[in-house]
Amino acid sequence: MKFATKALRVAQDLQGPYKPVIPPIYQSATFGWENLDTIPKFDYTRCANPNKSTLEQVIASLENGKYCVAYSSGMAAIQAALGLLQAGDHLLMASDIYGGTHRLAHVLLPRQGVTCTEFCAQEPLCLKERVQPNTKMVIFEGPTNPNMRVVDIAGIASEAKKLGLITVFDNTFASPYLQNPLDLGVDVVVHSTTKYISGHSDVIGGAVITNDEAKHNFFFEFLKTVGSTPSPFDNWLSLRGVKTLAVRMKAHCENAQAVAEFCEQHPRVKKVHYPGLLTHPDHQLAKRQMRAFGGMVAIDFETVEQAKKVAQSTKIFLLAESLGGVESLVAYPPLMSHATMTEEQRLERGIPPTMLRLSVGIEDVEDLIADLDQALAQI
Repeated sequence: MKFATKALRVAQDLQGPYKPVIPPIYQSATFGWENLDTIPKFDYTRCANPNKSTLEQVIASLENGKYCVAYSSGMAAIQAALGLLQAGDHLLMASDIYGGTHRLAHVLLPRQGVTCTEFCAQEPLCLKERVQPNTKMVIFEGPTNPNMRVVDIAGIASEAKKLGLITVFDNTFASPYLQNPLDLGVDVVVHSTTKYISGHSDVIGGAVITNDEAKHNFFFEFLKTVGSTPSPFDNWLSLRGVKTLAVRMKAHCENAQAVAEFCEQHPRVKKVHYPGLLTHPDHQLAKRQMRAFGGMVAIDFETVEQAKKVAQSTKIFLLAESLGGVESLVAYPPLMSHATMTEEQRLERGIPPTMLRLSVGIEDVEDLIADLDQALAQI
């Protein structure tokens, strides 16, 4: 089956006496046992639930993976992936990474005896220079949040494999529709399913996908032990959302390309970050590695006041955190996605206080451009 068909059909055959086309919500904390000789497939929802199992099979299939575990948030999924590390281990983390991952690696992991240093993900060969005797894992993402750099996934995975390191890749910004990191040699893929996979800004969730059975068993035991389990209704909402991922992503990508081209030509915009633009430093890499260029755009202005004025002047672009929903959002990273970093840390990573991040939705693109045009006229 092709991508769009898998989203609709994997693990969703008609079942039960009524054969519902849409799987019912199994809103039950516990399930009955036939006897004590056979443990049932589903016995307690903290561990497993029919809605959760269906969603996991769908996401695994879309990522071309064998196994998936769904979690209650994207950060819970990242925590599970980093849970492979033990006291005394060292983590190599891309310097250009989501603020929540940065906080987890630099604030919580040291309390568990795990150290972390950073590397430039635009230079795969630098891994050999940054690796330490106790380095066990590399974590990176792309396109990066929020400045939209594209990294050579296969290059980093190859170098990491030579060094005996586990690779973890956050594929949230691209979604499985645009790229499949497992096919490029990555060991573990994580998602905030809150974003493009669910796609409607109405559910929080996460997922970890791998082809390694031992790692999968660890991720399942981690979930069962820690209890970071999404509810049956959350799983049902995500499954409903992922059914339209293919058609949504086409609209996101088309609209984002048009918005980026408009902003690039606007005299009040200093710089546009979008891998679909010929001027983007990673455009050729993105063409090779991705099926399209995504729905996220970042724009820079001359002053902080201009950026804030535009963010607060849009009418269709809603001023809000998060991304990947059908509605367009404008975000201000210093107060939102990267608020836990210091200004110095943000500047080191190319995130100036003059930057806005646009999550381009599926509205009529002419309306989106008109909205940005009127907001830009305010500065």
